[in-house]
Amino acid sequence: MKIRVMVVDDHKMFREGLRALISGEPDMEVVGEAADGREAIEMARKLAPDVVVMDMKMPVMSGIDATRNLVKEMPGMRVLVLSMYSSDHLSESVLEAGASGYVLKGCDFEELAAAIRCVCQDSRPLSAKIH
Repeated sequence: MKIRVMVVDDHKMFREGLRALISGEPDMEVVGEAADGREAIEMARKLAPDVVVMDMKMPVMSGIDATRNLVKEMPGMRVLVLSMYSSDHLSESVLEAGASGYVLKGCDFEELAAAIRCVCQDSRPLSAKIH
């Protein structure tokens, strides 16, 4: 059975690129995309993805707030934050909100794909470059 992934980022081209890369993995499928946290919550209710790959800084509702809402409402869902911010403080905040992992946007796709698989196995992947 494939890992059902939803991609949430406010940049359309970035979402499309992630969709293409993730869809190329034999054990994953992208079931939806959202441009902000509020839309992510609405879509997740309908699509029930296994993993939500979530940007942190977005308009309307931040990734931190969306994560907090998603894991409260749908406890089995995993949120993997994909962010350009490498601060310990930010990664700690989103993990406290319920995220299952934190990966930097500067990582190789192989690291992101491995992180998606890890959160499905209840591991908590963190990028090595967080400081």
